[in-house]
Amino acid sequence: MNLSSAAGAVATVLAQGIEVTPTIPPGASQLLNLVNYLAWIVMLAGIAALIYAGGKFGWERFHGGAVESPKIILGALVGGIVATSAGGIMSAVVAGGGS
Repeated sequence: MNLSSAAGAVATVLAQGIEVTPTIPPGASQLLNLVNYLAWIVMLAGIAALIYAGGKFGWERFHGGAVESPKIILGALVGGIVATSAGGIMSAVVAGGGS
């Protein structure tokens, strides 16, 4: 047996597929529901923060002073993006969408 036939035999063994049947872990649907509820709560909090920041921005412009409302708006937008993507990420993880 020479080196090329040994390498071919190793490649044949390594190339064989492994049959894997993914199953959903127990309690996965409850975890997914919890993440979706938390995402809704965070998005509602983000909307409330945007409304608050808009009112504060108007107050700061009318009365003068330090402008802090853009930081609140940016924080609400980042929180909304994270909350929106959390449901999709958890759906992919729970459903076994990795492969």
